[in-house]
This record gives sequence, C-alpha cells and structure tokens, in this order.
Amino acid sequence: MCIDQRHSFTRRACLAALLLLLPGIVAATSWQHEQGTLTLDKTPTRVVALNWAATESLLLLGITPVGVADKEGYAYWVREPALPEDVPNIGTRVSPSLEAIAELNPDLIVTSTEMAPAANLLEEIAPTYVISVYKEGARPYDKAREMLLTLGDILDRKAEAEAVLADISNTLEHQRQRLADHGLNNKPVALLNFMDDRHVRVYTSNGLFQEALDSLDLKNAWPHPGSYWGFSTVGLEAIAPYSDSRLVILEPIRPGLTDQLANSPFWTYLAPVQQDEIYQIDAAWPFGGVFPVKRIAVQLADALVKGGSDNVH
Repeated sequence: MCIDQRHSFTRRACLAALLLLLPGIVAATSWQHEQGTLTLDKTPTRVVALNWAATESLLLLGITPVGVADKEGYAYWVREPALPEDVPNIGTRVSPSLEAIAELNPDLIVTSTEMAPAANLLEEIAPTYVISVYKEGARPYDKAREMLLTLGDILDRKAEAEAVLADISNTLEHQRQRLADHGLNNKPVALLNFMDDRHVRVYTSNGLFQEALDSLDLKNAWPHPGSYWGFSTVGLEAIAPYSDSRLVILEPIRPGLTDQLANSPFWTYLAPVQQDEIYQIDAAWPFGGVFPVKRIAVQLADALVKGGSDNVH
C-alpha cells in the first residue's frame, strides 16, 4: 500500500511506518543531563532514586520507586508526598549500596552530581539520569521544575508533571491573596531553624524557600547570601539588626529549648520576641524538589493569619 503512488505518503513516511510494524525495532529517545546523555528505547518502569528530591518528584508523578536512599529520613524530614512503607532502602544518599541497587533490576536510576564518582558504576547497572537541584549558581526551584518536567517526559507522565506545577502555582496565588486580604504581606519574614539556644540556620534568598516568599509577596528579612544550599548558620545576635521583621521557626524544636530561650538574653532581647512576632510551623524540607514550596507557603500563611507569640513551643 505504501508504494502505491495514489496514496499521499512520502517514501520517508512509508519507511517509518514499516519499521514500526517490525518487532523489536523502536525509536530511541535521548535526554541531555549533567553527566552526559540518557538514551532509552522504552519507558522505564523500575526506577531507583538516590536523593530525596528525586524520590519526591517520582511520587508526585504517580511513580513509586523500586528503591530509595535514606528511606527513614525521608519519612521524618520530607513527609509529603508520602513514601509507601514497602519501598526498599538501598543505603544512604552519600553512600548507597551498588549491590542493593543492582538486585532491584532497575531500568532507570535518578541521581545528582554528588554521586559523580560512582557515575560509571551506576551506568553499568542501569541508564542513569543526573540532575542537581542544588549547586553553585543554580536557582533551586527552577532546577526542581526542570527535574519534574524531564522525569515526566522520560516516564511518559508529562500531563501529571504539568498538573503538579499548576496546582502549586494556584496554591501559591491563593495563599498570596489570603495574606493580602489580611494585610499581612508588608512586613519582612525570616525563616529559621534552631541549631541550639544561641545559633540558628537562616534561609537565604538563593534557597528553595525563597520561591515561596516571592510568590506570597513576602520580603526575606535576611539580606545576605548563603551557601548554594540556601542557608547560613549565625548567632542570634546577628538577627538583632532586623527589628522590623517576623521570625518564623521551623520544627523540629529540640526538647528543653523553650526553657533555655526564656532565660536567654540573646533571645529575649530581640525586637520580634518583645513584639510577639514569633511564629512556629511544621518542618518543611528545604533541600527538596517543588513540593516543599507549596508545603511551607500554606503553613506560613496559616501561621501569619493565626497570629504570633513570643514563645517557641
């Protein structure tokens, strides 16, 4: 039929059509990544994730990994989207077990450049896609979006990836409007984790959480850049100059810290403490993919609307 000139097929189209009819002949597709090129001739179904941003992205796409790194830590720190309990752990994020990965017979491994020394060994097990959400000069949220969209393409889940991003965008806009309706957008916010009673991790403008602040029309009270992970560790006295700000404390809060802070001149001296502008929210993973931006935006808006206190609970 294809060679009949009465038909409108070109010779090239005819050849392509015939090739598709032949068993075992499938067009390969390639994607560039940070360590080279990923080439696949079929959609992967058994995926191993070697960091939590990758694990999160797969779950958002409706893909349950066949193996993950640091499974228990994911359940404690990342939390959402939830990881099924029966997913095998294949070691730590910095030192996964190659033997455990190989036993899972994956057809795709997702990792970052932190695992660059093992890249060749991973490739011997299965095709490997390498993307680093956190690296010098990168904007984490943009890289996290890239990861989600590319994995959506690789795994034939493009519609799911786009739906996730649309949901996050809609949520951020809703929370921004909610804060605006309450007149709560106009005062800077500092996002903190306590390291001990005198030191905090403060999240900087080059980190993942900045996307949430920007989308909520909230100014980051901390004006200094941090590491490419998006934070700096400072003493409480470094927060003192930013008196016209609200302090948002991310859990976990270690036992006994509340009593220590109540008796700390470093803490009680701070203007936000004296003005009851302290807000405490649940943990959100600051080194993840796109989802923590939604999680912290909702929790931050909830806390600001509810109102602050001078206590860390």
